[in-house]
Amino acid sequence: MSEDSTTESPKDEFDQIVDAPFDAALSERYLVYAMSTITARSLPDLRDGLKPVHRRLLWAMRLLRLDPAQGYKKCARVVGDVIGKYHPHGDQSVYDAMVRLAQTFSLRYPLVDGQGNFGNIDGDNAAAYRYTEARLTKTAMQLMAGLNENGTDFRPTYNGEDEEPEVMPGLFPNLLANGAAGIAVGMATSIPSHNVHEIIDAATLLIDQPDASHAQLMEIVKGPDFATGGVLVDSAASIAAAYETGRGSFRVRARFEIEKLERGAWQAVVTEIPYQVQKGKLIEGIANLIADRKLPILADVRDESDEAIRIVLEPKNRTVDPDQLMNALFRLTDLENRFSLNMNVLDANHTPMVMGLGEVLRHWLAHQIEVLVRRSRHRLEQIDARLELLEGYIIAFLNLDRVIEIIRTEDEPKAVMMEEFQLSDRQAEAILNMRLRSLRKLEEMELKRERDQLAKEREGLVKLIDSPARQRTRLKKDLAELRKDYAEDTALGARRTGLEEAAATVEVPLEAMIEREPLTVIVSRRGWIRAMKGHGNDVSGVKFKEGDELAFAFEAQTTDKLLVATASGRFYTLGADKLPGARGFGEPIGSMVDIDGGNAIVKVLAARQGGRLLLAASGGRGFVANMDDLIAETRKGRQVVNPKGKAVLSVVREIDASHDQVAAVGENRKLVVFALSEMPEMTRGQGVMLQRYKDGGLSDATTFRLEDGLSWTMGGETERTRTVDKDDLLPWRVARGAAGRLPPNGFPKDNRFD
Repeated sequence: MSEDSTTESPKDEFDQIVDAPFDAALSERYLVYAMSTITARSLPDLRDGLKPVHRRLLWAMRLLRLDPAQGYKKCARVVGDVIGKYHPHGDQSVYDAMVRLAQTFSLRYPLVDGQGNFGNIDGDNAAAYRYTEARLTKTAMQLMAGLNENGTDFRPTYNGEDEEPEVMPGLFPNLLANGAAGIAVGMATSIPSHNVHEIIDAATLLIDQPDASHAQLMEIVKGPDFATGGVLVDSAASIAAAYETGRGSFRVRARFEIEKLERGAWQAVVTEIPYQVQKGKLIEGIANLIADRKLPILADVRDESDEAIRIVLEPKNRTVDPDQLMNALFRLTDLENRFSLNMNVLDANHTPMVMGLGEVLRHWLAHQIEVLVRRSRHRLEQIDARLELLEGYIIAFLNLDRVIEIIRTEDEPKAVMMEEFQLSDRQAEAILNMRLRSLRKLEEMELKRERDQLAKEREGLVKLIDSPARQRTRLKKDLAELRKDYAEDTALGARRTGLEEAAATVEVPLEAMIEREPLTVIVSRRGWIRAMKGHGNDVSGVKFKEGDELAFAFEAQTTDKLLVATASGRFYTLGADKLPGARGFGEPIGSMVDIDGGNAIVKVLAARQGGRLLLAASGGRGFVANMDDLIAETRKGRQVVNPKGKAVLSVVREIDASHDQVAAVGENRKLVVFALSEMPEMTRGQGVMLQRYKDGGLSDATTFRLEDGLSWTMGGETERTRTVDKDDLLPWRVARGAAGRLPPNGFPKDNRFD
């Protein structure tokens, strides 16, 4: 049997595939994701300062009746309701958001009152949500005021089963009061917390003077007011500039005090730390500075905190300058940090915008005016509905006997009353539902009194709705009432972050932090180094390892940098304060810096600021170098002299400021003397030829003052010095690069000036 009708075959799922360029499809979908991240996750709404997850948390807690006067409930119950009804995301992310709303060190004005372990400023995490309990704070209730009075629109939840508010209509200025932070796609927001009474005063100024200047606002809003206190050290001008554009940053320092101890000793005590700095990591960072000897003037750090922060910083000794110590800590640790300002928020149309302080306040005031009008209209509707019933009640009392008769005799008393007394359906229904106890004589008087009061209130609401001036006056009055809870003399309202302009921290040289003490540096021929305390020490009795002997001995200070010159022309730097003591044989210089194997040490000396050195290689080339340019910052050192061929660095002589001549002697035992001004000053290179040779190279070179003559040390059991006067040097005074001639009689056979 054939079928007349054909059944429609199911569509192939591949029929739904759309042929489109990959880049176009990707960009379209990524744009949808980006807009969702921006508008529904990361940026706060200007009107209530909340992100969706925070708004849903507060709404769920309100529905659970977790008012400040009620008991606590498990956070697991709240998180379950939020992710089940309003926010289909991970439970941990929702709980983390809830924990932050309860942390007194995260929010300037907490919105959740937590009971249990909600984490601490050390960076420890909160306990699991099955252990902690919570309820709303008074501030949260102020933020949600008006939800039952049509103060905002409601929208369906993600599954359409419930409703949630689009925005919290309350008067509390949460965006600026508690701040916000978030990273979206292609944009971010970072808003610090502020003092509520300053915000209210600035908003009041804009109500009275809508065209108030930015400078007038900044006279009221001094700057951020962080939950953890601290000190804002930027200038008023830079703070004002940041708030004008909505972009900038603030420099925040820890608050500290100097405690005097016995015998002139002292210690610094930190009582407040910058916002979002974990105390545990801060102390760990300071301890690492001490261990790495990067802050020699600090001896110890101790955490003596209980509920209040108390970090004790102990200086190396009582002679340390407290300001110098704290400035170094501000530069090297998170005792000073910067909080960025990027007031990127969603306006009433859910459009992301970066606004200045004045623009944010004006948009917020416009929203509050809208909420005020909506709540007034809602109240007006309630009054009209109540007045309608009151009029019906009064008619019933005026015709009480007839009403009773109708109810007793008529089968449909409602219709009869509506027709006879011109009542509405609601009025007739209300009369029929009246209790007998309401028929007493006094009830009629109460109804008339209530009617008169409601009529008066209605008249005021009508005027308020029709008059923008009255709306501004009412809003100003409501703000003044709210301000009482956050006044300067209240625990919650008092400013926590101080204002104290301070100069930017500058890098303090390490030697400025080291206690200056005299040292005698001893270097052996094999490159072992040590230091004896004091000057004027007799080093003749110093012992060395077998086969080793004294190479250099000179006086220095613990604050000095030591230059180590090697035959390859590379210079290394050592800190005199880090040298081992003289009790043992010292330590090899090669263990302190990365000297290549076989690279002999030519000279070790203390660097002088502004000092100069004569540097020359065995090939006869050299130049003058400034000591400041020779200091190396790393273990690998700094290449300064580039000897040519097989030549090596052989001469490193310190140049006295009065010296004006150079004397050079070659292996061929010929001497030249020429003006120091002919030598170039360089930071790196081969230099110029000091003396010309047919065979051999340079033996030694030195500098001297012509007026004093050229001197050298004579050998023998009793060392003595011989000097050739200025006039007697005429035969050897030639231009740089000459071949020279044999030196005067008595010149050392080893061709060395000392």
